[in-house]
Formats: sequence, C-alpha cells, structure tokens
Amino acid sequence: MSDDRDLVDAARRVRANAHAPYSRYHVGAAVRGQSGAIYTGANVENASYGLALCAERSAVAAAISAGEKRISGVAVVTATSPPAAPCGMCRQVLAEFGDDDLPVALTNDAGERTDTTLGALLPHAFRSGDLT
Repeated sequence: MSDDRDLVDAARRVRANAHAPYSRYHVGAAVRGQSGAIYTGANVENASYGLALCAERSAVAAAISAGEKRISGVAVVTATSPPAAPCGMCRQVLAEFGDDDLPVALTNDAGERTDTTLGALLPHAFRSGDLT
C-alpha cells in the first residue's frame, strides 16, 4: 500500500482498546473510506464466544455507520509473527465494501509486514452480483 502509514498507525493505536479477556489476542484494524477518512475497530470478545466481534468488522461497521459506501484500504495489527490475516467472515465483509484489488496491510508489533489484496485473501468472493 502506498502512503498508508496513517492507516497502520490508527490500527496500532486502537488495538490497545481491544477487549480480549478470553483469548488475550488483541487486534486493531483500520479502514479508509472513499472519502479518505479513517475508521477504526478493535476486537470485542464476549463470554458467549459466538458473540465476539472482530476488529475488521468493527472498523467496517464504523465506516458504514458514518455514511461511507466503499472502503479503499485496510490495515490489521496483531502481535502474531508472521502478521495475521483477517478471518473468513471478515474477508467476506470486506468483499461487500471493497474490490478484489483492495490493499490490505498486515503488521505486527515487531515491525513485520505483509502487503496483500482482498482478492488474494478471498479469491472468487461471493458478491451481490451472485444473487441475480
């Protein structure tokens, strides 16, 4: 991703707000809306495990709630080496609001980084056009 330092920094900062008392796996995510604004999300776990909310979906929800219709970039920060990628559910949500060429930056606390795209993470995504 070119010039996405602000997106990665936002994901890194919001990771400190993660509520992960069960897994202790803190994730921060940031998405850039088409407007250029950045929206963040942290993972929020629940004692009823199925109700947990991933950081990526939390960030997308913030963007859509603010009126964005599309996202143009994603950053995810974890402590994992190598940097962790979004889960399948998050990949599908990203596909609803981004194209296959959506840039995704995966980073960790050690400074490792993997740059990829949504299409590489979720080839043959199920999209609204598949419903016709």
